[in-house]
Amino acid sequence: MAKEKFVREKPHVNIGTIGHIDHGKTTLTAAIT
Repeated sequence: MAKEKFVREKPHVNIGTIGHIDHGKTTLTAAIT
């Protein structure tokens, strides 16, 4: 195991989007990533 601590710049967030096509999922996903 590595002794140095791994620092992640961005928090790891796993978000699932459920919705009908063309209802803003792509826009929402792009805005929060």
